[in-house]
Amino acid sequence: MLKVVVKKEIPNSVKTELSLYPDLTQHLLYYRGVDTKEKAEKFLNPVYEDNFDPFFMKDMDKAVHRILDAIEQNQKIVIFSDYDADGIPGAVILHDFFKKINYNNFANYIPHRVLDGFGLNEDSINEFFDIGAKLIITVDCGITDVKEIEKANHFGMDVIITDHHLSKEELPKAFAILNPKLPESKYTGSDLCGAGVAFKLIQGLIRESAGLFKITDGWEKWLLDMVGLATISDMVSLTGENRIFASYGLKVLKKTPRPGIMQLLNLLKINQHYLTEDDISFMITPRINAASRMGEPEDAFLLLSTKDDGEATAMAIHLDNINNERKGLVASMVKEIKKKISSHTDNGKKKVLVVGNPDWKPSLLGLVATALLEEHKGPVFLWGRENGTCLKGSCRSDGKVDIFELMKETGDMFDEYGGHAMSGGFSLSLDKVDTVADVLEKAYEKLASKTISDTDTIVDMKLNLDDINERTYEQIEKMAPFGVDNPKPLFLFEKIGVEDVKIFGKTKNHLELVFKNTKGQKISAIGFFCMPDTWGREIKKGDEIDLVANIEKSYFKAKAELRLRVVDITC
Repeated sequence: MLKVVVKKEIPNSVKTELSLYPDLTQHLLYYRGVDTKEKAEKFLNPVYEDNFDPFFMKDMDKAVHRILDAIEQNQKIVIFSDYDADGIPGAVILHDFFKKINYNNFANYIPHRVLDGFGLNEDSINEFFDIGAKLIITVDCGITDVKEIEKANHFGMDVIITDHHLSKEELPKAFAILNPKLPESKYTGSDLCGAGVAFKLIQGLIRESAGLFKITDGWEKWLLDMVGLATISDMVSLTGENRIFASYGLKVLKKTPRPGIMQLLNLLKINQHYLTEDDISFMITPRINAASRMGEPEDAFLLLSTKDDGEATAMAIHLDNINNERKGLVASMVKEIKKKISSHTDNGKKKVLVVGNPDWKPSLLGLVATALLEEHKGPVFLWGRENGTCLKGSCRSDGKVDIFELMKETGDMFDEYGGHAMSGGFSLSLDKVDTVADVLEKAYEKLASKTISDTDTIVDMKLNLDDINERTYEQIEKMAPFGVDNPKPLFLFEKIGVEDVKIFGKTKNHLELVFKNTKGQKISAIGFFCMPDTWGREIKKGDEIDLVANIEKSYFKAKAELRLRVVDITC
C-alpha cells in the first residue's frame, strides 16, 4: 500500500462562503472545484433546464432542418449507430423520437463488431443505397469515416454525423457534423457522450418543429434514461451538462416503463427504485456490451427499445446468458496472456504491454486489456484476428498516458485507430506485428514528460466508525452520481479493531470485515474479489488495521444497510 495522504482543511474563506452546508459537504464540494454558493446549488441540485441550448452546437441548425425536410418528403432515413452501451442507447433515442411523431420510413442499423468494424463501412453504404435511403444519421461514430461518407455523397445520400470522438486532420464532407469536440466548436459541454449528442439533436428537432408533431412539453425528458445510461456507461466526465444528464437519467431509470430495463433489473435482483450508477456500470452495461462482443448487437437494441413484455423477458435472459459466456472466455484469455507474459522476461521491463494471438476474438480484447491494467501498471495493447487477414485489437491506458495520443505518435504503424484518452481500438497489418511493440515503447518514452507519475493514496478525510450514520451518508449521497471527475469520497479509518473476518459468495471469493463503533453497533466492510491475505498479510480477528474505504448503502434482500467498501488496508 502506498502512503495515505489526507486532503488539507479547506480555506476559511470557503468555509464562510459555504456556511449553509455541513462541514463534510463543504470539504467534498471544495475539492470538486465548488467554492461558491451559486456553484454549490448547481452541483447539489442539478436542474434540467440548465442544460445548454442545442443550437450552440455547430451545424445543429443544418442538421435539424435536413431531418425536417426528410420527414416532410417522406425520405428513407437510416440511423447508423455504434454497437456499444453508448451508441445503442443513442440509437434508441432517435428510434423513440421517430416513433413518437409516427414517422415510420426509417431503419436502425447496428454494425457487427467484427464483420463491419467500427463506424461506417462501404458495404453498408451500398446496402443503404439499395433500400433507397436519402439520409444517414450516425450515432457515436462517423467523425473519421472520410471515404465512406464520400461514397454516400456520390450515391446522393446526405450524412449527418452525431459523434463525440476525436477527429483526425481531415474531416468527412458530411452534410452536417454535430461533435462538441471539433476544434472550432464553441459548445460548452464538450465532453458529451455519443447518446448525449444525439439527445441534443432531438432537443433541437422538438424546439424547431414548433409543435408540428404535437409532442407534449417536456416529453423528451423520458429519453434521459438512455442518455443517463450512456453517459455513465461511456465514462465521460460527470461534470457540467453531463452531471445533469446522469442525475436526471438515474431519476428516469428508477421509474422508466421500458419493459427491457424492468425485466433485466428483475432478473439481476436489482430494486429499480434504488438503482445506482454502480448498478449501471457493473450490471447493466456489461450485458448491453456483451451483445456486440458475442456477435449479436441487435439484441441489446431490442432489449432497450421493445414495448413487448415477452420480447423484453426473452432478451433480458438471453443477454444475461451471453454475458456469462463472455465472462468465461475473458477469464480464460486473461489466464493465457498472464502465462505468456511470465514466459518472456523482457515484458516486465517494458512500459507498454503488447501481446497478440491470431486465435483471439478481437471483440473481447478490450475487457481483457482492462483486466490486465492493474497488474501491468502501464498501457496495454492486445490484438487478435477474426474472419480475415487484418489484425484488430484494443488498448487501454492506466491513466498515466493518453492512449489516443500514444497511437497518434506512432505515425503509420496502425492501419486505423481511434478512441479516447483512456481506451481505443486499432487495426494492424501482419507485417508490422514484430515491430509494433518497439515503436509503441519509443512513443511512450517521448510522451513520458506528459505522463502522471505514481502518487500516494489520497483520501478526502479521516473518519471514525461512529461517523458511519445516516447523516453522513445523506451528505455523500448528495454528491452522486459518481464517476469520472467526481469520484466517490474516500475516507481513512485509523487503528480500528477487527471483530470478525468472513468469506462469502457462491465461490467464496469475497471478504467481509466486521467492526464495532463505540455504541457496540456492528459495521461491515466489504471487499469484492478479495481475501484476508490480499494486502500482504492475513487479516485475522483481533487485528488492528488502517482502512481506506468508501461509505455506501446496500439494499441486499430489500434491507437497507450502511457499510464500507474496502479500497485499501494496512496492518
